[in-house]
Amino acid sequence: MVPNQHLTNISTNQKLADSWIQSNILPFYPKVKIRYLLVGNEVISSSPKEIWYSIVPAMRKIKNALNTHRLNKIKVGTSMAMDVLESSFPPSNGTFRSDIADPIVKPMLQFLSRTKSFYFLDVYPYFPWSTDSNNINLDYALFVSRTIKYTDPVSNLTYSNLFDQMVDSVIFAMEKLGYPDVRIWIAETGWPNAGDIDQIGANIYNAATYNRNVIKKLAAKPPVGTPARPGRVLPSFIFALYNENQKPGPGTERHFGLLYPNGSNVYGIDLSGKTPDSAYEPLPKPTNNEPYKGKVWCVAARGVNASELGSALSYACSQGNKTCDPIQPGKECFKPDSLVWHASYAFSSYWSRFKKTGATCYFNGLATPTAKDPSKF
Repeated sequence: MVPNQHLTNISTNQKLADSWIQSNILPFYPKVKIRYLLVGNEVISSSPKEIWYSIVPAMRKIKNALNTHRLNKIKVGTSMAMDVLESSFPPSNGTFRSDIADPIVKPMLQFLSRTKSFYFLDVYPYFPWSTDSNNINLDYALFVSRTIKYTDPVSNLTYSNLFDQMVDSVIFAMEKLGYPDVRIWIAETGWPNAGDIDQIGANIYNAATYNRNVIKKLAAKPPVGTPARPGRVLPSFIFALYNENQKPGPGTERHFGLLYPNGSNVYGIDLSGKTPDSAYEPLPKPTNNEPYKGKVWCVAARGVNASELGSALSYACSQGNKTCDPIQPGKECFKPDSLVWHASYAFSSYWSRFKKTGATCYFNGLATPTAKDPSKF
């Protein structure tokens, strides 16, 4: 994958694209079986807007560089999350966002169609379910419902799981831009096996259930496809191999793995999809499938580096909104020479004020959420 931060320069400089291929592909190919090269990862979702317009020009430059070295079999694409859609329900109403449809997505689809590449899509039923669990049935998201069906009123296609709905909404969106036949590759799909205290449904039972079922669907012979493309192969990657224990963000971000960082299984899994569920060890019962109703605080983690903790405390207090007023000298929560207590207050105060705009209780691993009121200990 070409990292997001390189896209702007590569998009305007063929020599840079050639140099990137020479450094990152040529030394390893063909001994390493490189088949697909992604130009950026979820650029629309995770990078500044000025980089968005570099995606397609960078894809073209990278493809030219591959062709120069006669590496024609390597397909070029880029991964996209579901938030590139303006509408996804019902699936037939799938539409790309108006700010990116014509200037970015349409030329990208033209490139993918011309080069016979794939639209690489990240599909996580966990996220729409977890944000709307009152209206989306968990069994429908986990592929275990036998009775819940949804029929699209426009296409008359019937759906039995949320994954198919999400994929087909992208297919219909591509169709609206004039590219109904571009193939889809599921670049990422999975379910978190743990998370923060207040993150609903992130547990081993749900993760094992989802991944086992989605693998059975994707590995089925003959292929199952989706209602909009029945019988079509849907090549896919499961995210992820390991729990990424040092990844920032909410707790779920560190718990999508099939394996723990030490290499042991989080739960039994068979990537061929052939092992029956009865052959696996029993799964622990889920305890967080309902929204968490208690209070949560964000406190300093145990045994962390004091200088790093001091820097994180300074950062939390520098964000304004009177985040740290009560721990200033002479104020009610000031405790002399107590870095840990001050940091815990600052982390909780910062998190409560800014989590609606994306703040997390992590601080590079220095903080952790707790259901115990820290003021009582």
